[in-house]
Amino acid sequence: MSNGTQVSGANHTQQPVTEEQLEIAAGILALLADRTRLSLLHRLGHGEADVTTLTEACNAARTSVSQHLAKLRLAGLVTTRKDGRRVVYALRHGHLRRLVDEALNVAEHEIGSLPSHD
Repeated sequence: MSNGTQVSGANHTQQPVTEEQLEIAAGILALLADRTRLSLLHRLGHGEADVTTLTEACNAARTSVSQHLAKLRLAGLVTTRKDGRRVVYALRHGHLRRLVDEALNVAEHEIGSLPSHD
């Protein structure tokens, strides 16, 4: 590239993107476009957690957290397992953690590039 930057993955041959891939990716990104769900996925990127832990980490109401977790579970983005009476949530794919981390990195760069208001 002429400006010295390189797009990640530009070194290998890209496979054509299917309509199904685009549809699924758009659905995942739509789910990520919510502050609470993004916060939940970020926390789950650091390991399994139950609703109480996630409620504290996301600073949201328990009912709201439960509803968002249900959406994420139905979408197949998180898994659950029983630990006694508790339900423990985890990310289904490591790719999702990287996606959330990259979105937050972009946000950090955007914040850093904002003009200061002195």
